[in-house]
Amino acid sequence: MAQQAKTEVDYTFPKELLSFIEEWKAKPGSLIMILHKTQEIFGYVSRPAAEQLSVLTSIPLARIYGVITFYHFFKTTKPGKHRISVCLGTACYLKGAQDLIEETRKILKLEPNAVTEDGQFSVDPVRCVGCCGLAPLITVGTDTYGKLTKDMISGILDKYKDV
Repeated sequence: MAQQAKTEVDYTFPKELLSFIEEWKAKPGSLIMILHKTQEIFGYVSRPAAEQLSVLTSIPLARIYGVITFYHFFKTTKPGKHRISVCLGTACYLKGAQDLIEETRKILKLEPNAVTEDGQFSVDPVRCVGCCGLAPLITVGTDTYGKLTKDMISGILDKYKDV
């Protein structure tokens, strides 16, 4: 059986990421750590980045995509400047988180997995933020807003417009 030749990918990683990959690539379970670091740096894991990771780590691209698509945390498209996460953990879901997602998307005129035309906002459901006492809640970047109703969403979004 013929082996497929490795191809070089023309995608530039910062030195920080290259050093991290070099440190982690031989360790068991390293792929998730490397993907986390890649997403931390770029905001998502693009196809070119995944291809470059495959070349640098000798991990098949199919395996990389298997992990990316299995775990909800990893994104393959560039998020908005203001990434909104709506918690759908049990407490948040039971207290109306689905209404928060629908209201946020309605205000921003967004379909699921989309970014506003100006690139400012994206909305993602997440499984748990770990702040069940604040249910239901959303995060915008690193800011957390809890004990919300859908009527509060517009005011929160206004804080991030033109910022």
